[in-house]
Amino acid sequence: MEHPENDAAFKGLKVNKGVTAPTVNPYIRQIPKRKSYTVAEYVEGILKGDITILSQAVTLTESAKYEHQALAQEIIEKCLPHTGKSVRIGFTGVPGAGKSTSIDTFGMYILRQGHKLAVLAIDPSSERTKGSILGDKTRMEALSREKNAFIRPSPTAGSLGGVARKTRETIILCEAAGFDTIFVETVGVGQSETAVHSMVDFFLLIQLGGTGDELQGIKRGIMEMADGIVINKADGDNLERARLAAANFRNALHLFPPTDSGWIPKVLTYSGYYALGIKEVWDMINEYIIFTKGNGYFDRKRNEQAKYWMYASINEMLHDRFYNNEKIKTSLPAMEQRILNNEISSFVAARQMIDLFMK
Repeated sequence: MEHPENDAAFKGLKVNKGVTAPTVNPYIRQIPKRKSYTVAEYVEGILKGDITILSQAVTLTESAKYEHQALAQEIIEKCLPHTGKSVRIGFTGVPGAGKSTSIDTFGMYILRQGHKLAVLAIDPSSERTKGSILGDKTRMEALSREKNAFIRPSPTAGSLGGVARKTRETIILCEAAGFDTIFVETVGVGQSETAVHSMVDFFLLIQLGGTGDELQGIKRGIMEMADGIVINKADGDNLERARLAAANFRNALHLFPPTDSGWIPKVLTYSGYYALGIKEVWDMINEYIIFTKGNGYFDRKRNEQAKYWMYASINEMLHDRFYNNEKIKTSLPAMEQRILNNEISSFVAARQMIDLFMK
């Protein structure tokens, strides 16, 4: 539209036509729009090991959109017959124990043996902004350059204990893509360990020596879940302290009841930074896999995990349907106000809301 100031009625005024705003760098090509694939194309690409298509399929599983979830579930169903052949290993430990560095070192060790590795790093989401840094990949410098390694940081998205809600589905997709070893890294010691323990074959607890009171690291819940314990940073001046910490953990393990698998957890020392003792730790994991496959516990545990995730999915779906119900969304604000006015207790209000949902 021409400027009205250029009309003859406005003497002495003239507005020139503007120029098209240039880009900051006119040589940068426009980023092409991401291609949309059919279910068959997704499955075909995943089975061929196409990392780009695998990454997009993982994004679909993490999406909250209904249409993305429906597409993701179709892809997962068709990939299921091609899964189950990997070894799944969970890594946990207090923040600063060296989980990411250890994964980088362990990963390079098994890649040299001809394996394909997928690393699912769980990144905590902010409770205030709901955002995540997703920076774990930057601490796995060696692995991030390897063609046979796939590193996928995922936000927790508010799920209990810091485990990404769709990690199990991502494991299925990675297995279908030909990755025979899966690493799952947790945020740190906490409630997330129960969820990770229910999706891996071997659960590795990383501890530190020489940090003060080693008894603080001997917690019954996490110790009972661990299939192996390793003391990191066993090098230089810290070597003796790491050995002492390992002895304390071995003594503590004798107080615990026998494991369901019949396996006696081992305690080893190593250095992730200097790659010392890596072979011994990996030999321990292989020994455990052979032992549990031999006595049938390996398959039995995977069957129990499948049932666990069915019930977890039921709880999640009920939660989503409850809060997306129109009657509930309409009634909740008024019920909240009644609670704030001390007109009704929280428990009675909850029961009334459930009754409303069930009608």
